[in-house]
Amino acid sequence: MYSHLLIFHSFTRWIVLFLLLFTLVRCIRGIIFKKNFEKWDNLGRILMIAFSHFQLVLGFFLYFKSPIVQAFFLDPVGAFQVSDIRFFAIIHISIMIISVVFLTVGSAVSKRKKEDSEKFKSLFVWILISILLMFIAIPWPFSPFANRPYIREF
Repeated sequence: MYSHLLIFHSFTRWIVLFLLLFTLVRCIRGIIFKKNFEKWDNLGRILMIAFSHFQLVLGFFLYFKSPIVQAFFLDPVGAFQVSDIRFFAIIHISIMIISVVFLTVGSAVSKRKKEDSEKFKSLFVWILISILLMFIAIPWPFSPFANRPYIREF
């Protein structure tokens, strides 16, 4: 089950990233062209939050089942010296939690804005911060912290 969840978590990251970029582009479009906050903008915001929360929940399941994290808890001092273990046991989960909190707060803040331009600007800033954090915390194949393939296979 762990390996299937890991593959699903790896695949779902692309959906989350797509929704983040989609919503970010909609915000840029809204700011530059002074557009109204439309149904598609709101749908992008809602789906972005829903999928990022779903991805975080999947991540929590993986975190507590992960042999890497279990190795960390068995010997925290020794395991802290291994970059892969340190990354997944501390860095990845911490940054991802912070990133999803930023998305959630940003969504709530922008939703309460009266002016459409303020909704776009607020959402843009919160998404931008969150996406930068996510890009740091994702174990890309080129990452200096821990690297994994773009798409995991069965």
